[in-house]
Parts: sequence; C-alpha cells; structure tokens
Amino acid sequence: MQHRRVHEVMTREVVSARPDTPFKEIVALFHRNDVTAIPVVDDQDRPIGVVSEADLIRKEAVLADPEGRSPGRWLGAHDRARAEAETAGGLMTSPAVTARPSWSIPEAARAMDRHRVKRLAVVDEAGRLVGVVSRRDLLQIFLRHDAAIREEIIHDVLGATLWLPSDRVEVAVDEGVVTLTGRVPRRSMIPIVEQLCRSVDGVVALHHTLDWTEDDTDVRLEHPKAYRAGA
Repeated sequence: MQHRRVHEVMTREVVSARPDTPFKEIVALFHRNDVTAIPVVDDQDRPIGVVSEADLIRKEAVLADPEGRSPGRWLGAHDRARAEAETAGGLMTSPAVTARPSWSIPEAARAMDRHRVKRLAVVDEAGRLVGVVSRRDLLQIFLRHDAAIREEIIHDVLGATLWLPSDRVEVAVDEGVVTLTGRVPRRSMIPIVEQLCRSVDGVVALHHTLDWTEDDTDVRLEHPKAYRAGA
C-alpha cells in the first residue's frame, strides 16, 4: 500500500513575502495570484510565519464605524499591534506550521487539524520553503476512481498484505464508499481488514457484512481449564 505524498499534490511555485513587505503590496500579491494567504520567509527562504486575509482584515475590524453605530472590535495589546502593523512581519501569524514533502496525505491532514490551519508551508531538510499544501490539495485523493480504489484493496490489502484468497471477500466501491462481503478465516481479522481498507487513499467510508470461520476472540476457548477451575 502506498499513500500519496505531499510532494505529489503541493503547489511548487509559491508566492511569498519578506518581513518588510508593505501591507498594500501583500494585498496586491493576493489579488494578482488569486491566493488568500502567503508564507513569510527570512533571508534563507525559511518560513517564519503566514499572513492571510484574516490578518489583513483585522485592520478594518478595529476601526470605529464612521456613522457611530459601532466602536470597532476590541482587541488585546498583542492583537491590536498586529492590526496596526504596516508590514508582513508585524501582521503575520507565527510560527509557520510546516510539513515535509515526504509526508503522507493523512499526516498533513492531521497537522492541519491539530493546528487548526488551512495550509502548510512545505520545507526541505534545511528548512527552506519548497511548496505550499492546502486543504484543497489534500482533498484531491478523493478524486480517485472507484475502480482504482477497488483494485488497490483487492490486490494490495486483501492479497499482498493479508494473503486472503480472491474468492473470500467481495469488494464493491461506489463514490468512494467501500462495501465488503464474504468470509475471513478468523474473527480477529475483521478489524484489521477494516483499518487497512479505510486507510486506502480515496476511501470515503466502509461498510461490511463479513463473517468468520473461527472465533478466536473468546479467551475462554484458549484457556478452558482456567475458566473451569474458576467456575
């Protein structure tokens, strides 16, 4: 089984800013490149933060309403300083959350979820910026065709990994939803089959009606004398 890697889906031509990039130039970069955030890098092209539309719009949010209907959003000293900043270094959110090109798609997704960010700066071994991967990039795995998902489950999961004969489990895939029917040798294999199939790129959900030949999950069957003695 091979998960797709970050380097396969990331954007390589990255628009970035320097700490001294002015506010208006950042807005122009967003507009020209149709992006909503850009990494801020130092002189060695190492990401030190990210400046987004949310960081820029804060400048408007703190202003009082010209007609007196609202005094403007209250901010603490740190956030107010960011709202009043004039360059990327003062506006940005830092530190930058980064990923490596070799990360799997699930690894990158977990990092985004853990840090509650929409994109990750991708860095090489020296920490230099080599790309950006976004939520939209990660969702590309769900564009896989059902036939490709089914093929991987049959050959890589059930065959090469679990060594199950091809006639033991029937695999159906519809819009990324996998359905397994059939029989496995041991009951303890069922959660393993489920976990491996769910981890295949592009699987949206999994359902099964798998049966088993031997129930090896009941410890009383393995140690009958102990249970009789304690009865």
